Amino acid sequence: MIRSGLINMIREKAQKGKSAYAIGKELGISKNTAKKYMNQPKKEHGLKGRKKPSKLDPYKPEIDAMMERGIFNCVVILERLQAYGYTGGITIIKDYVKPHRPPRSAPAVQRYETEPGKQAQMDWGISHYIDEKGNVHKTPTFVMLLGNSRRKYVEFTKRCDRYTLLRCMVNAFEYFGGVPDTVLTDRMKTVLDGIEAGKPIWNKMFEDFAAEMGFVPKVCRVRRPQTKGKVERLIEYVKNNFLPGRQFKDLNDLNSQVLEWCKKVDSKVHGTTGEIPLEVSSKEPLNPLPEKAVRDKYRWETRKVTRDGFVSYDGAKYGVPWQYSGKEVRVRAYDDYFEAYYGEVRIARRKIEYASGKVAWLKGQYEGLAERGGIAIPLPYARKEEKEDVEIRSLSVYDALTGVLSNG
Repeated sequence: MIRSGLINMIREKAQKGKSAYAIGKELGISKNTAKKYMNQPKKEHGLKGRKKPSKLDPYKPEIDAMMERGIFNCVVILERLQAYGYTGGITIIKDYVKPHRPPRSAPAVQRYETEPGKQAQMDWGISHYIDEKGNVHKTPTFVMLLGNSRRKYVEFTKRCDRYTLLRCMVNAFEYFGGVPDTVLTDRMKTVLDGIEAGKPIWNKMFEDFAAEMGFVPKVCRVRRPQTKGKVERLIEYVKNNFLPGRQFKDLNDLNSQVLEWCKKVDSKVHGTTGEIPLEVSSKEPLNPLPEKAVRDKYRWETRKVTRDGFVSYDGAKYGVPWQYSGKEVRVRAYDDYFEAYYGEVRIARRKIEYASGKVAWLKGQYEGLAERGGIAIPLPYARKEEKEDVEIRSLSVYDALTGVLSNG
């Protein structure tokens, strides 16, 4: 009888198409021997499939009973099994218990469905893009989701400060066509000043905003991000489904594309609800939007004009008339334009620059600067009149003067 290794070599060469004669000549065996093993079915090893008994086998019912009572500590299990006569180690106990151990970091939670019009969830995420030079940039990503219909709003920004948050919320409410009863948010510094006796202390500006918009703000529970899990999943969905391979010119173009994407996604059946978000949201009883003047109020920001006549806004510098240097002005982004106002007077308006570091000059920005020496207030000069004043006297004065001369 030949060895199993030689039999395997015969089979390998036969699979390559070699004849029995060629195999026999190559391996130094007869043609008939090669032919015998070429097509012989492979036999299973005698030990294959046999399971080696474990010292733990007799005690597995005891371990199962302990796990049903919530005992998963393998040290405790080992001590109790030793009392029954177990002589094995702790490693095989750990291997047996591990598949049955409940997860510690992701406890089971009850799923809640929000009633129509009752709640929206909002949050910030950080997205990335690559510019023309191959540099990687971060851009804050604001997301809001209507809890019942799952309709989405996404906006990419340059900042995630309080002014930007309120502006994005106004844009989201206008996109949805109304305001929900409550808005659930994370414990972000832009909305909270702190927690006292377990209750949130809202930032005054955000509290006033909520009152004027007509919603009640709520915060999710500490270390329980799943309470706003819908919007958490939306952030990942944007990163993994919208951004990859996306091409855009500037932030305005990217925001236009993401809203088109939101409409497209919301026109499909949602995987959880089994309904189409756009159709469901059209029936959601949202509260009416406040007046436009109230909404526009939260698009304004205050800026101080530099000595050389510029204000900074979203990473760009916009020129204003030099006379306003050092003064505080109100600025806003409105209808794809940057606007600056001093009081109720608009002092500058031009297309928004979405590229960071861009300097946008104002035509006639420094007109009259040299003549006034850079001073905007009136200078203390005397005034020269074009026509000299002539003293007008009564005729009686001249008569009296004539009489004096005659007597002399």
